[in-house]
Amino acid sequence: MKNFKLLALFAFLLSFGFTACNNEGSAAKDAARESLATTSTTAPASSATPTVNTKPAEPAAPVGPLTSIKFEEDSYDFGEIMEGEKVVHVYKFENTGKEPLVISNAKGSCGCTVPDWPREAIAPGETAEMKVTYDTKRTGAINKSVTITSNAGNTPTKVVRIKGTVKAKAVPAN
Repeated sequence: MKNFKLLALFAFLLSFGFTACNNEGSAAKDAARESLATTSTTAPASSATPTVNTKPAEPAAPVGPLTSIKFEEDSYDFGEIMEGEKVVHVYKFENTGKEPLVISNAKGSCGCTVPDWPREAIAPGETAEMKVTYDTKRTGAINKSVTITSNAGNTPTKVVRIKGTVKAKAVPAN
């Protein structure tokens, strides 16, 4: 098994290693790597093929005409909030481009941060809202993010943040 791993590593280095030392065409190589990273292909499973990346692929921005998006704010601070509450903040944004805006995904940085975004296209010049709910199951400072993927050419991947401090519930005295 150890020899197989070494052979696989050698084959990988051989396929990419000889040209990696030459800086000519590095921009083209970077573009090719980025293209491969965003292109999803399905290959038949094989027990002889080593698994390189087990992380699921992030959704790509929608294909089609690009537009632009503008958020009223990038971050919101809840201040002090009590443990056990579910708090909500609404991010307002506008399609500032000339094509319909399509948000293909919005993903919280953890399971306690849940975004709810419009699934339908937002017409040029129109505004919309994305609601972010945070479940305060743990105490302490919070700094969570939501990553939004869209067909906005100015920011195809936009990150908004929520902050605050979760205070422990007061324990009743006996």
